[in-house]
Amino acid sequence: MRSFFSSRSNSFRNAFAGWWFVIRTQRNAWIHAVVSILVVAVSVWLKLAPRDWAVIIIAIAMVWTAEFINTALEAVVDLASHYEQHELAKLGKDVGAAAVLIAAASSVLIGLLILGPSLWDRLSPLLK
Repeated sequence: MRSFFSSRSNSFRNAFAGWWFVIRTQRNAWIHAVVSILVVAVSVWLKLAPRDWAVIIIAIAMVWTAEFINTALEAVVDLASHYEQHELAKLGKDVGAAAVLIAAASSVLIGLLILGPSLWDRLSPLLK
């Protein structure tokens, strides 16, 4: 039983080490972090319904997941290519970056659909 908990503890430690690596080394991760915090703060302020919260959380998770997979893909490509220029290495990295772009753009649309109407209702009286 101790071995089970020890291996789970190691798994979590490794996962958090990977998380910290992404936060430390990936510039876009800071953008994702700031936007995630802002979206959560606005969602709290607007008192979103549970279903809307679920969609917002999925959108945030989608962007973070794409960023983490892209970072892992870049590391593996760099390892395999020994940092040398190669057409397929570039292609792999470009496709990974495109996945992050798709996730981020989709999340913006989701945010506009979920937060937009309520945000407009709250802010429009202030604009008059």
